[in-house]
Amino acid sequence: MTGMHAAASFRLAYVPGVTPGKWARTWGERVPAVPLELIAASTADAVTALHDGAADAALLRLPIDRSGLSAIPLYTETSVVVIPKDHEVAAVDEVTVGDLADYVCLRPLDDCLGWETPPGLPANERPATTADAIELVAAGVGLLVVPQSLARLHHRKDLTYRPVTDAPQSRVALSWLEEQTTDLMEQFIGIVRGRTVNSSRGRPAAPAAAQAKPKANASGNARKSTAGGKPGSGAARSAGRSKPRRRG
Repeated sequence: MTGMHAAASFRLAYVPGVTPGKWARTWGERVPAVPLELIAASTADAVTALHDGAADAALLRLPIDRSGLSAIPLYTETSVVVIPKDHEVAAVDEVTVGDLADYVCLRPLDDCLGWETPPGLPANERPATTADAIELVAAGVGLLVVPQSLARLHHRKDLTYRPVTDAPQSRVALSWLEEQTTDLMEQFIGIVRGRTVNSSRGRPAAPAAAQAKPKANASGNARKSTAGGKPGSGAARSAGRSKPRRRG
């Protein structure tokens, strides 16, 4: 493994909507000698950065091509439909995919929900990005189903969103090259998994000899006091009284 002292920084790529701030703060507290460098990227660019060595780890959305990569799913995002505030769908608390059947639903080229059957009526063209699709929703061209974090990222005062209860959901995962599970990588895995600084992976275990020493001393003292007591002595009689006698 590469030691933690060997790296000038730990480079973390992250995709839109994912907020690594809380983990970055914890990293700064636990590994102050190694700066955490945050790199904003699309999912495709984040995977490329891992393979090219431009990033040590990435927070991205599954599915991805897992060739040569390790990945730990962290959480699942709620899917929502983005709508104008005055749209009739805004009158309800949640919808299903079937409820969107009569509306034009935009599907950008960077869609991350992996639809088998896209919802609603197809638009004439697919927007290049989610940001472009949001602009079209605001213009009244159609609706858009995305992870809730992306709806929040592209928040506009004239738009709102509602949960889509049966839509596909995206999973955010931590990914890195299998062959690059370094000490720093283990540190970051522990942080995103919520391990405390005093967990078994957060600090070295005490040597086995040191752990066994107090037990050996206690055992030795017990043997000494028992062996040192002569038959009929106070120590022997006390030991005899403390042991209950079996009944036949």
